Amino acid sequence: MALKSKKGVHSNMDLPPGRPNWLDSARSRPIQHELDDTDFRLMRALIAEGRASDVWLGDNVHLSSTAVARRRKILEETGYITHYSANLNVRSLGYGTLVVVSIELMSQAENVLQDFERAVLQSPSMRFCAFISGDTDFLMILNVQSLEDYDMIYRKELSVLPHVARIRSSFVLREVANRQIAPAILQSRP
Repeated sequence: MALKSKKGVHSNMDLPPGRPNWLDSARSRPIQHELDDTDFRLMRALIAEGRASDVWLGDNVHLSSTAVARRRKILEETGYITHYSANLNVRSLGYGTLVVVSIELMSQAENVLQDFERAVLQSPSMRFCAFISGDTDFLMILNVQSLEDYDMIYRKELSVLPHVARIRSSFVLREVANRQIAPAILQSRP
């Protein structure tokens, strides 16, 4: 099936070998679809209710369910929608403490960065990790059960990461907002 957009026609035959589904293929190629107001309404509705049926979405974005299905497929294939997931209540799972960890490395040499990144991916407690600018090299976010749990994670996971010069931990006292995506991103553009 060909994907038609304003910038050209692409078929599933253009996908690299070993890419079995739309999720992987969408990440590996450039975006080929120009978004309109209806696409933005559809994405806002999906952010609010990811399991919504095409009929429900159609009622909410003023399209037929067939048109919704077609547009959703285009948004998936072009990489605007990369995956669907469930938002879990980590507090109910016993992980009510959120920790923000700043990590400074001894060096920013390529091999040091690579060693650290490979090691941090093996950390089972790591929820988010990013290489950032500024005084800190990496920012991590962890969900932990308690201060004692964090102490154990610090000793067994964080302190053994390679090339670490300094670790600073901050405990979140109260979440003010925790959005999946900033609303401004899904505002229609002129």
